[in-house]
Amino acid sequence: MRRVALVIAVRPEKLDEYRELHRAVPEPVLERLRRCHIANYSIHLLGDRLFAYFEYHGEDLTADFALMAADEATQEWWRRTAPCQAPVPQAAPGEWWATAEQVFLME
Repeated sequence: MRRVALVIAVRPEKLDEYRELHRAVPEPVLERLRRCHIANYSIHLLGDRLFAYFEYHGEDLTADFALMAADEATQEWWRRTAPCQAPVPQAAPGEWWATAEQVFLME
């Protein structure tokens, strides 16, 4: 199992919309996440930063992310959520959600 932590900014004027969207994530989007070996997925908010955490139980995260990106329901979901978000300055070129470095783990 691989732990993944991601960070992105939320546009302040879109905060309520972002919260509302996540009150009813479409089941096909959730099912795609499950089929891509993602579990224990959560998103947290602090100020204007969103922190996402999930556990990946597959063999090829890049391939599973490509399956998600090709999924019609996920594409529609991203069209709805993307206007609420903005990459953080620490994001690599072309990176939407920036990958956070794990510096501590207690099991």
